[in-house]
Amino acid sequence: MPDDERNVLGGPLQPCGTEPLTGFFRDGCCSTGPEDLGSHTVCAVVSAEFLEMQRELGNDLSTPRPEYGFPGLRPGDRWCVVAVRWLQAYEAGAAAGVVLAATNERALEIVPIEALRQHAVDVPDDLSALE
Repeated sequence: MPDDERNVLGGPLQPCGTEPLTGFFRDGCCSTGPEDLGSHTVCAVVSAEFLEMQRELGNDLSTPRPEYGFPGLRPGDRWCVVAVRWLQAYEAGAAAGVVLAATNERALEIVPIEALRQHAVDVPDDLSALE
C-alpha cells in the first residue's frame, strides 16, 4: 500500500480486512489507483441486507468465485466495496457499516462524509476527529 494514501479522517489508511483478503489489489487495504475504475474505497462491514441488495443490483458478493480467489462474503465480513455501490445501498436504506480509518479518502469524491459518519463502526474516543 502506498504510504501516501489517507483515510476519510485525514490519517494514514488502515487495513480493512484479511479474512477474507480484501482490496482492489488484494492487499487487505482499500488502496486505489488509476486501474481501479470502480473505486473500491469504502471499507464496509457487510450485513445480510447489504449483500442481498448488492445481489439484486447484479453485484453478487455472497457466492464464492474460486476462479477469482473469492470466497464469498458473509454478514460481518469486512470488504472494500465500490463507493457508488455503497452510496446506492445508503440511498435505499441498506447501507453497510463503515470503518472510517480504513476507508480511502478518494471515496469522498463519490460519497458525502456525512453519509459515511452515519454508518461508522469505528467511532473514535475523541469525536473531534470526525468534524
